[in-house]
Amino acid sequence: MPFRRSAASHATQSPHAPRTARVTTITVDGLPVTVARKPIKNMYLRVRPADGSIEISAPLRMGERRIVDFVRERRDWIVRTQTRLAKVRDEKGGMRADPRLTWTDERRREAEATIRAALPELLAKWTPIIGRAPSHITLRIMTSRWGSCTPKTGRIRLNLQLGLLDPKFLESVLVHEMTHLWNTHGHGPEFQRRMDAYQPNWRQLKRELNRHPVMQRP
Repeated sequence: MPFRRSAASHATQSPHAPRTARVTTITVDGLPVTVARKPIKNMYLRVRPADGSIEISAPLRMGERRIVDFVRERRDWIVRTQTRLAKVRDEKGGMRADPRLTWTDERRREAEATIRAALPELLAKWTPIIGRAPSHITLRIMTSRWGSCTPKTGRIRLNLQLGLLDPKFLESVLVHEMTHLWNTHGHGPEFQRRMDAYQPNWRQLKRELNRHPVMQRP
């Protein structure tokens, strides 16, 4: 049966869509989903720690039916993740209500200085091991991920908050993103094989890092 938009799934164009992505919002079986269409080959799903919202990055020409199916196939995981993140927010007393979890100019300067100081040694260590080096590293305040990578350009973006956490997390995220420079097409078998070789405890480090609430913009 062909997919039809209905009360269970409808789309609206975002008035603030960035130039590099077409952003729409759909509802899949009661779950609001933000869809960003980008010039990429694969589809990615994430649940934002800050509020549990669902975001999909999809290729420009991918049909809406395929996106809907993608969400439905992962519904159980989405709901479990939203429940877990809500529990973490409750335990922390609400991320937005805690001033210690809000960015200030001083914290931003401190975090950036820490990362900038650590990067040369980390890159010297890991570039010969991984066999790839980033063309550029950008530090950003990010609310839904710890890092990202564009293999085609070699650019890596790191969450500025890593400069305020245990240094092992900065190193692990950097290794993670540098591994993507091999254009591993997401986190499939090739990516996992490489990460297992480079950093055998990467999964444990990822779990520990994800327990940290993400700092919010003021």
